[in-house]
Amino acid sequence: MNFASDNWAGAAPAVMSALARHNDGFSPAYGTDPLTDSVSATFNEIFEREVAVFFVATGSAANSLALASCAKPGGAIFCHSGAHIQVDECNCPEFMTGGNKLLSVKGPNGRFSADALREKMAQVPDGVVHHGQVASVSISQATECGTVYTLDEIGAIKDVCRSRSVPLHMDGARFANALVTLGCSAADMTWKAGVDLLSFGATKNGCWCAEAVVFFDLDAAKSFEYFRKRGGHLFSKSRFVAAQFEGYFQDDTWLTTASHANGMATRLAEGVRQAGGRTAWAVEANELFPILKRNQMEALQAAGAKLYEWPAEGLAEGRAPASDEVCVRLVTSFATTDEDVDAFLKVLSGTA
Repeated sequence: MNFASDNWAGAAPAVMSALARHNDGFSPAYGTDPLTDSVSATFNEIFEREVAVFFVATGSAANSLALASCAKPGGAIFCHSGAHIQVDECNCPEFMTGGNKLLSVKGPNGRFSADALREKMAQVPDGVVHHGQVASVSISQATECGTVYTLDEIGAIKDVCRSRSVPLHMDGARFANALVTLGCSAADMTWKAGVDLLSFGATKNGCWCAEAVVFFDLDAAKSFEYFRKRGGHLFSKSRFVAAQFEGYFQDDTWLTTASHANGMATRLAEGVRQAGGRTAWAVEANELFPILKRNQMEALQAAGAKLYEWPAEGLAEGRAPASDEVCVRLVTSFATTDEDVDAFLKVLSGTA
């Protein structure tokens, strides 16, 4: 009953097989190997256009380096108040961008609207040196609340970005989970909706250590290799990151693993509701945030369930936790089994 994080899961069999397959012999270093070229071509196919792909080790590095490529003197980066870059990256984006400031945009369900973004960006008017200048906008897909932006919502946010001539970045740590929820193509959810650069996450969805920064504007990517090298994320044995992506994309493994994780989350949410519980936010990917009685959480932990207590801020009255309740985070993965879900719900129903 391990629902602590999809980061706790191992690697998918297809990924491990690819790593073993490409382990023998010698291959050029620093991304000049044939396998890296082949995987880059696969990214082109997935996104239906030529893209520039740069492998990095972590999602935080992908976000911070991507935003660094958009940085300006006195720059302001706009993101949701609960965004990973704002809350969970140890100020790395500010560090990597040379002091650009993260400005929080509030919004329910882990998302902000185009109107809220426009209002926040008005606090940094063009041409007023004392306030700095707008640099970029970042959204998470899926969000930190387990919700997903629709294509129309992304497009509306891009319209605001366009009005201020700034790029739109997407933190896609759970990119595949959001993609299968929307049932669209990777191109539809990114550049066709107005996304300029993407942190493409794979580690949470079945890879061992494989993230990438994807540029849809090739001109904007020309200097990025220097950002990556300076940031310490140019792999010498790049073929082993490429190998993971090869296995990840093979036979649509990445979509299969994401669909499975999302399905397990949906099953959990249905079971929570049947036991009389509720979730803080809609369950749209592979994270859910049940609101349970504190004794229920304690009983689950005593039975071996791995989960985290979680802040539930901004919820309306009647949905927010009462004094004897607690919000917890559950995360499913490709490795979550029906038995895991059944065991969790059995304990939960016994405490209802």
